[in-house]
Amino acid sequence: MNRIKTDLCIIGAGSGGLSIAAGAVQMGASVVLLEGHKMGGDCLNYGCVPSKALLAAGKQAHGMATGAKFGITPIEATVDYAAAKDHVKNVIDTIAPHDSVERFEGLGVNVITEYGKFISPTEVQAGDNIIEARRFVIATGSSPFVPPVPGLDTVPYETNETIFELRDRPDHLLVIGGGPIGMEMAQAHIRLGSKVTVIEGMKALGKDDPELAEIALERLRAEGIEIAEDALAAEIRGTAGAIEVETKDGRIFKGTHLLMAVGRKPNIDRLNLEKAGIEFTRAGVTVDASLKSSNKKVYAVGDIAGGLQFTHVAGYHAGIVIKSALFGMPAKQRTDHIPWATYIDPEMAQVGPTEAQAREMHGDKVEVVRFKYSENDRAISEGKTTGMIKVMVVKGRPIGASIVGAQAGDLISVWALAIANKLKMSQVAAMVAPYPTLGEVNKRAAGAYFTPRLFDNPRVKTIVGLVQKFLP
Repeated sequence: MNRIKTDLCIIGAGSGGLSIAAGAVQMGASVVLLEGHKMGGDCLNYGCVPSKALLAAGKQAHGMATGAKFGITPIEATVDYAAAKDHVKNVIDTIAPHDSVERFEGLGVNVITEYGKFISPTEVQAGDNIIEARRFVIATGSSPFVPPVPGLDTVPYETNETIFELRDRPDHLLVIGGGPIGMEMAQAHIRLGSKVTVIEGMKALGKDDPELAEIALERLRAEGIEIAEDALAAEIRGTAGAIEVETKDGRIFKGTHLLMAVGRKPNIDRLNLEKAGIEFTRAGVTVDASLKSSNKKVYAVGDIAGGLQFTHVAGYHAGIVIKSALFGMPAKQRTDHIPWATYIDPEMAQVGPTEAQAREMHGDKVEVVRFKYSENDRAISEGKTTGMIKVMVVKGRPIGASIVGAQAGDLISVWALAIANKLKMSQVAAMVAPYPTLGEVNKRAAGAYFTPRLFDNPRVKTIVGLVQKFLP
């Protein structure tokens, strides 16, 4: 066995692990990084990157068929599904060098391409190596959760880890799960020429504001996606090319391919956490606000930490760990300012509580302001008027925002910034946005907060009247 002593040992080379490794080694710490599978983790290889690339291919095909309102003769796109998958692979290959073993070794990180497991509270084994570190970081991420639906073990199915390798276009894709992954893949495939049925046990896009989710679902249904809600899968049967899903209420859905997209599970199985005295649950490693586990020498970041499962959260966690583990400074995570987005068309984005959650938290103190995309000049000029923003305000400060519409994932950043820094609505309203841009949606929403206070206020009118009398 080869014994290695280091300042920091990171298990997992996904978004969180890579961010910590790069930051720590460049600040002077010795770092060992363990990865037994693919550098870049789920985001690069099976998640954010390939899904957005496939959605982009679908967007191009959709645009060819929907140009009539602009005076462009619609053309039914001829889709080469395998070539679209080549585009996905090219995107991954373009980004991959940034996450590669070679780059990180060039930075000075000792990269070991083996899975890591704890053998004591202060040691991890990876292949023929035993690493003893001052601090450890578990950044092993998550994998698709596949529920034990009767019959599924005899039927071929895809997950987000396999569907991007599929070369032949599904004739009819059945998607079990109406969350972000399921709905993104549903729209990508309907636009690339597949028939698509989404089977959701509860409500599709159920974690988003229901008023805004309905706007998105109406568009998805208009594109031809069948969305069955309150449809809990009870049995799956068939063979490749002929698959049936029967729900508890007796409905039967038939298709050629099946995608399971019902959630994620933490990658804890290989870690041998008991040997290190690390507490965990089905959600992941149990951590405190500083991301430390029950073994105070061990941190957990990203999906494995049992909270919000987004790449940007792992990156945010990285900053907390670097501050704590490298500088010994107190650092705690917060979640109220963490945004997320679903990249369907129209996009959906959220930061902080939804309207219902805000009212549950703050009762009558909550004011909700709205602004519609149909009142934005840029949206009108580009035919992107489907959408709305809602901002939840308490005592003049935004605490949450929900957006459905074009570029919602970009627009939500303003509200994440405002909430992170406890800005007031007046400070957002003071922003000058270039005209005409979709960014004006945010400014107009902030302005809507002040409209009744300024224009529907008799006291303001009285004051203005008096001032006008005495002005020279």
